[in-house]
Amino acid sequence: MIDYSVASLVKMAKEKNTKISDVVIEIEIELEGVSRETLIQQMKQNLDVMQKAVERGLKENLKSTSGMSGGEGRMLEKARLNGKLNSGDTIMKAVARAMAVANVNAAMGKIVAAPTAGSCGIIPGALLSAAEHIKASQDEILMALFTAGGIGRVITEKATVSGAEGGCQAECGSAAAMAAGAIVEMAGGSPDQVSNAVAFALKNVLGLVCDPVGGLVEVPCIKRNAMGAANALISSDMALAGLQSFIPADEVIGAMYEIGKKMPVEFKETALGGLAATPTAKRFYKV
Repeated sequence: MIDYSVASLVKMAKEKNTKISDVVIEIEIELEGVSRETLIQQMKQNLDVMQKAVERGLKENLKSTSGMSGGEGRMLEKARLNGKLNSGDTIMKAVARAMAVANVNAAMGKIVAAPTAGSCGIIPGALLSAAEHIKASQDEILMALFTAGGIGRVITEKATVSGAEGGCQAECGSAAAMAAGAIVEMAGGSPDQVSNAVAFALKNVLGLVCDPVGGLVEVPCIKRNAMGAANALISSDMALAGLQSFIPADEVIGAMYEIGKKMPVEFKETALGGLAATPTAKRFYKV
């Protein structure tokens, strides 16, 4: 049985003098019983869907069927292009793209649940924007997605990526951690730096509740995708600068799971608490 943890991925990558993405591919071949070519092709399909969702969300003025959301990513991208924003170009590209993908999801379009539909914009928004900034190739982006996938598998096996089980920390927090680690590797960071980025991104949102208004993946989910993309970029930069997490990534994942288990049911995707229980939310749904 393979010990699938962030620490084991780092250890194996260092022992083999390779990247975490290569280790993940080797492990997945063993676990899933498929060829490397099959895994690569599947990931290429995921990347294609991500890129098309970004393009569609930025181009089309999409509206959700509920009427609660629509066009946020497109609006933010327009403001970025007009020079009206202050947060820096790469971050705002990532934020706009993350929201654009979440808009596609809310409009019933095709996305990659990475790791969930509720957090679908974070990895494509952050990863593709970072890739553009450092001029990464398609192959480098593809390999970074394997690193993200490996981190996601660790979280899934050791904890949860379900908002219904662990709150939004388990959804948008996990996605930000996956994206942060992937960006570090794509930018030439070490396996240890990948691990630190994972820890930074996840511990930034420990305790974040899942409180979707009306039970729909729109409010506040779409804007949390924006924050998750920014979190991923900042966490990756901290790791690349040499900052270290005092608490190891696997222990942060464990803490997230423990917090999720103790979180009241009202704050775990039930739409019974938090923003979903505010007067405005109740008026909208006439509760």
